[in-house]
Amino acid sequence: MRVTVLFLGVLMVCLSSVCPLPCCYAEDAPPKGFPFKLPKEKPDRELSAAMERNYTAYPAPRPEDNELYSLFKYTPLKGFDYHGHDGTISRRDPSKVIFANGKYYVWYTHRHTPTSPKGAKHCTDTIPSSDWDLADIWYATSEDGFTWTEQGVAVPRPPKPQVGWRSVTTTDILIWQGKYYLYYQGFMEASGTRGDDCPVAVSYADSPDGPWTAHNKIVIPNGAPGEWDQYSIHDPYPLVYKGKIYLYYKSDFDGDPRLVRMQGLAIADHPLGPFKKHPLNPVVNSGHETTLFPFKGGIVALVHGDGNEHNTVQFAQDGVNFEIASIVSLMPIAAGPFIPDAFTNTRDGRGITWGLSHFTNYTNWSQNHAILTRFDCDLSLDLHDPEMKRHRPYVRPDQYFKQGLNRKQRQRINEANRALRKAPRAN
Repeated sequence: MRVTVLFLGVLMVCLSSVCPLPCCYAEDAPPKGFPFKLPKEKPDRELSAAMERNYTAYPAPRPEDNELYSLFKYTPLKGFDYHGHDGTISRRDPSKVIFANGKYYVWYTHRHTPTSPKGAKHCTDTIPSSDWDLADIWYATSEDGFTWTEQGVAVPRPPKPQVGWRSVTTTDILIWQGKYYLYYQGFMEASGTRGDDCPVAVSYADSPDGPWTAHNKIVIPNGAPGEWDQYSIHDPYPLVYKGKIYLYYKSDFDGDPRLVRMQGLAIADHPLGPFKKHPLNPVVNSGHETTLFPFKGGIVALVHGDGNEHNTVQFAQDGVNFEIASIVSLMPIAAGPFIPDAFTNTRDGRGITWGLSHFTNYTNWSQNHAILTRFDCDLSLDLHDPEMKRHRPYVRPDQYFKQGLNRKQRQRINEANRALRKAPRAN
């Protein structure tokens, strides 16, 4: 009897709220604070704005599980000569990479001039104003994506006064009903004369090796006076989506004198147009170059360089209304990915794993030129590379110190320090 009473007493104490013994804690009871193990689904509890965003704004609460988050790895290319990097040869703004005839193809801006760029005030018919002035469209092929064989010019500058007589640059490729189309910026004045003004032109061929026939007409015109794209249509980037040609592009505008750069969209039923600009343009509020690819049923944009949302990967289920899907580091500049389903009108886009991009001002401004490079990533539904999903890529301290203060900034800080020393001290 005494044993039974003793047992009941211990049990009552264990069930009380003040019991320090492990038996008083129910293992299945939810914690009052946020769980130690990050839930894979949005928990049924009140959340801060930051945690609400973590579950509603991104495809997954952890970057490691986010198909639209990746590191970017870079590899030098073999097969290109840059004349000792003296600034007279430049390769930049690669197109999307395609696979045809048993090999990879890429097109790009190619400049070979007697000197490096000298600015708009000092340019001539042979001396370039900018790195993309007096350029032609060239192409190269590769069996592995690392070593390339330059094949020469694809689209040369046409004679004056045709579209692009001054320079043809920043091309991209479209395959449509068995034909190949190269869209590019067509300059009719040296870059920097007023700004970086140009419309978009196109050439077409039956083979990726050409010969290419110039359409000799503007296919994406500049906007009307006062509109955001009145001066420039840059970086034409076509995809086949919803049975139509979705051609994304960038424009420079505002100019206070600082330029704002955003992305627009023009849609057509045929590669030669007519193209109709989307009424919601700009559809991406940031980014310097234009890089997109089909993903699931929508379109993904790599948003690099400019604007409030630079260095983000964005997704639009309808190809128009883009939302941030991830924030990334060391994003490729002017990326031209290998996109096997870019022109298949897919409703199940698989993403990308590699492509080409460029580095500008490779040596110094007096020898200004760009080089092509390879990037690799995991923005694919068909690849799971944990190494590509890591955070915080290491950047050496010397790269930080290269982003140092200029003379004017140091002078401002020194003056503030002197003023602080002269200020009356409080008792």
